[in-house]
Amino acid sequence: MPNTKIDEFAAILVKQVRDAAIRGCDRKLRQDARGPVAKRWRQLSRDANLEAVANTLIPDIVDETVFQLLRAVDQGILKLSFTASNAEKIELDEDGFGELGGWYMGVPGWRSTYSEERLIDDFSSLR
Repeated sequence: MPNTKIDEFAAILVKQVRDAAIRGCDRKLRQDARGPVAKRWRQLSRDANLEAVANTLIPDIVDETVFQLLRAVDQGILKLSFTASNAEKIELDEDGFGELGGWYMGVPGWRSTYSEERLIDDFSSLR
């Protein structure tokens, strides 16, 4: 292990991002889950086409993971800064106003603006 500061970062990353994303996805598998992702997953499980299931699950799980990372930053659990190409350093929890997760998942959001891969926009009908 590199050092205790890195270990602290690693523990927060794994517990607050990875584990939270797994718990979030597990909640979507519950029969009483009502969100659009949970409904989509239930429909896919009826189809039993592995390629269709994977094509939907992969972006859903990745989005859940990124959202949990941004949530941890928004809540000040994970303190991160970013150095822009102009060398300006920003504190993500402060300069993001606690809205990074919303900006990522929102309509239009970072996913639809910047992603080159498939995504499922559950809120496209709100436009």
